[in-house]
Amino acid sequence: METSTSATGSLVKKKSEQVLDGSAIMELVENEEVFTSFVDHKFKELDKDSDGQLSVKELQPAVADIGAALGLPAQGSSPDSDHIYSEVLNEFTHGKQEKVSKTEFKEVLSDILLGMAAGLKRDPIVILRIDGEDLSEFVNGPSYEAEMVSLFQQIVPDDAVLLRDCIVKALEKLTVDQGVPPCSDSWVISNIIEPALLSWDVNDEEKPVSQETFLEEFKKVAERVAQNLKEQPVIVAHSENTFDGSGIKRLLSNKFELDKSLNIALENVPKDRNGKVSKEYLRVVLDVLGPSAGLPPIGAVEQIDKVVADAFDMVNANDGKMVKEDEFKKLLAEILGSIMLQLEGDPISISSNSVVHEPLATSSSLLQPSS
Repeated sequence: METSTSATGSLVKKKSEQVLDGSAIMELVENEEVFTSFVDHKFKELDKDSDGQLSVKELQPAVADIGAALGLPAQGSSPDSDHIYSEVLNEFTHGKQEKVSKTEFKEVLSDILLGMAAGLKRDPIVILRIDGEDLSEFVNGPSYEAEMVSLFQQIVPDDAVLLRDCIVKALEKLTVDQGVPPCSDSWVISNIIEPALLSWDVNDEEKPVSQETFLEEFKKVAERVAQNLKEQPVIVAHSENTFDGSGIKRLLSNKFELDKSLNIALENVPKDRNGKVSKEYLRVVLDVLGPSAGLPPIGAVEQIDKVVADAFDMVNANDGKMVKEDEFKKLLAEILGSIMLQLEGDPISISSNSVVHEPLATSSSLLQPSS
């Protein structure tokens, strides 16, 4: 799936949406009788040779379905996603077992599903069906001219811009709020946008554009886009997250939880013969602590990376010096505190829109109810 991410405001309530907040998964796992029945059915379905255990080969469909439920592309699509598939398989086999019992299968599946549910509760995903109706309402509504004039002024610099280029740039800047799916997605470009441009009958698309011409011609293209969406609706997974420092505040206020998290994060960090740790590992440990502190992985959100960089500069964390473990922990707590204060003063909101190419009902058969 293709994803576009941006800092944005709240999504306007849409007519065709479904909210995935993890509650259905929690209900399934927490009901012992229902979950046991669910596991029995799935285990039997996977256990092709009926020997009461699952081989690595028999586990592959379950691993693939978990990947689909997590929104990963198919196995073999990229090294990054393949690494995650490998990690999921290792959860079942512990990296060495050749066979997995039903009890082990149930325990690991429960942990994975609860993790997914916790993530969805923290950052719910709204599934939108973009069918052209919202776009049609927008181009024929009262806010169209004002919004598009503002957009036109952003797109057109002092130099002349061709009409076609201007319309394409405008479509790229519109979002699901106006009923436009992410134009970063190649399927959307090939099946929705390009056919609309090809059917757009205009003789001066290669000429410099005026504001009046832009408003008139953009509406024609947008109406063709809306028609294409009506014929081929696009499913978009929309999520929003606000980083306001509250997760860090909760972690810092619970000394037991903080110490426990730090000790786990430091387990695999190299130490010299005197037990000292290099400051260069502060970023590595911060990344491990990220989920507990309500922070995204380093490198995932540019705005957060800048806040982290400022926090590191404030405590001279980039000098690579060796420090005792207690001092290392103290530095990390100071870094977390600095990040928290910056986010409390200026929260960062991130919006993500991903085109879902698989039918929702069948993208992950593992999570479908037993028949």
